[in-house]
This record gives sequence, structure tokens and C-alpha cells, in this order.
Amino acid sequence: MSHLTDLARYHLDAAHASPHGRSAELLLHDGVLRQSIIAITAGSSLGEHNSPDAASIQVLVGHVRITGNEQSEVGAGELAVLTHHRHAVAADQDSVFLLTTVTSLPDSLVAGGREDAGVAPQGSAEPEAGREATA
Repeated sequence: MSHLTDLARYHLDAAHASPHGRSAELLLHDGVLRQSIIAITAGSSLGEHNSPDAASIQVLVGHVRITGNEQSEVGAGELAVLTHHRHAVAADQDSVFLLTTVTSLPDSLVAGGREDAGVAPQGSAEPEAGREATA
């Protein structure tokens, strides 16, 4: 088991040493579930790319901007669900985030959209269906 704080520090150091200003590692690959830790230095970005069937970003350090069909800003300790559209991720400050993806969903969920699956869209503070928000 890895400690995320140690991994964040390691990957920020590696991102600073990289000419592209980023570092990543696949932490978990279990069937369709994947979790990666990604570090990007201030002023760096991950260019526009496709989103998998389901994905979320949990920022561990710093602050990132997600741009594309919808835009949102996510800070340390915050979680955002990515929409099923092309997007880019940029950092105004050194940032590390945990990317969780599901690479294959049943056709009924993909065709029906994420809202039908009880998943709030990117940047939404709405609780999932059947769950109440807690303060």
C-alpha cells in the first residue's frame, strides 16, 4: 500500500525534473477500474483528450482547471466528476490529483447518460440520487 502524500511529493519532484512538467503512475488496474496519480507543475497542462466512460478527479495538492465542453476549477480536497466530453487539465500552481476511471460501462448507462446513473455532472455539488447532502 502506498501513502498518497508520499506519492504526491515524489511525482511533483519528478514533474519538476521532466521537460513536460508532468509525472504520472498507474496505481490500480483491476478489471475496468483504474486509478492514477498525476502531478503537473504550475503553468503545465494535459492537452485536450477524450474522457473514458466514467471518470473523476480528486485534487490532493494545488488547484486545476478543467476546460472543454464544461469548465470547472477543482482545489485540494475537492472531487469532480468528468463529463463524457473532450477536456484538458491545466495547473496554475503545482498540483497533484488522483484520476479514477472506469473504461467500460454497460451500454444502458452509456446510452442513458451519466445523470441517469445517479452521477452528478462535473463541478456539481448535487448529491447522487438516493443520497442526502451532509454538512
